[in-house]
Amino acid sequence: MDLSNLKPAQGAKHAKKRVGRGHGTGQGAQAGRGHKGAQSRSGFKFKRGFEGGQMPLHRRIPKRGFHNGFRREYAVVNLDTLAERFDAGTVITPELLRESGLVHGATAPIKVLARGDIAKKLTVRAHKFSGRAAEKIAAAGGAAEVLA
Repeated sequence: MDLSNLKPAQGAKHAKKRVGRGHGTGQGAQAGRGHKGAQSRSGFKFKRGFEGGQMPLHRRIPKRGFHNGFRREYAVVNLDTLAERFDAGTVITPELLRESGLVHGATAPIKVLARGDIAKKLTVRAHKFSGRAAEKIAAAGGAAEVLA
């Protein structure tokens, strides 16, 4: 076997259909578009989600309640986790939390919650703090800095 003997696999290559080029092609008359109706006309385009008159999916599925389009999802970190992972005097930033694996996702803003106790003096920089979390950090001698 050499390069001069290479052939594509059986059935891999086939001639392109020349649609709308007369009866001799086997695609004459309606050119494979069937008889009449919207799909046989030029310029026809389905509307997005149209299912041929069947009730479309976005109308079949029940909708319940209110969905706030402006809701912000926060990545949550608790005080007890910070206390066990970091030494006293550490400046905790979102980048540090992502590197240490406490927070996943590159874009989610970070919120610190007050679960557990903290006795270490830590400077925590996050996008949001619960009221109790900020109090506990301050009581331990640390600082809670809100990022813009």
